[in-house]
Amino acid sequence: MTAPRPDASDTIKRIVWVTLGSFLFAFSMVPLYNVACEKVFGIKLEKGPSGQEQLAGNRVDDNRSVRVQFDGTVNSKLPWQFQPLQLTLDVHPGRQYEALYLARNQASEAIVGNAAPSIAPNQASGYFNKTECFCFTQQMLKPGEERIMPVRFIVNPALPADISTITLSYTFYRNDSATAALNASNPVVAAVRAAP
Repeated sequence: MTAPRPDASDTIKRIVWVTLGSFLFAFSMVPLYNVACEKVFGIKLEKGPSGQEQLAGNRVDDNRSVRVQFDGTVNSKLPWQFQPLQLTLDVHPGRQYEALYLARNQASEAIVGNAAPSIAPNQASGYFNKTECFCFTQQMLKPGEERIMPVRFIVNPALPADISTITLSYTFYRNDSATAALNASNPVVAAVRAAP
């Protein structure tokens, strides 16, 4: 006796539920990240006198400047262009700053990607706090779509005095399972792929 095969509507319902679940999970990551920052790492943000966000309990060190360098690459499986819109930014520890990256999908299909950040030198990673980042969630770009992606960050004033330059690098990777689910749920793409 063979098990009954699911019909197309059951498959579509499953894809919709998986997609919805993935969206809700990704959407909840930012508040969870904020809670983790506050409870696990002791990072809490508050509005400074200028209205700009800063690390709670820390004063902005206007007498110190740290150069932040930006880098962006893509994994060879991902047909995207990805680069920072500024190469360097001189920042004062304790104050929030924003840097922008540009991503462009050069493929003929929608693709989901994930960004993995890294900080150099390694000992600076505990002092570089991202308050908002595209790396917290999956990023979907349609064919030919271009998007500006901001990252907001604060360099902790407790950064060791011998560190004067920090490099923030991102590598974007193709998320194969999310891309497959996205394109399978698109009836036009599915019909083209099913055609002989």
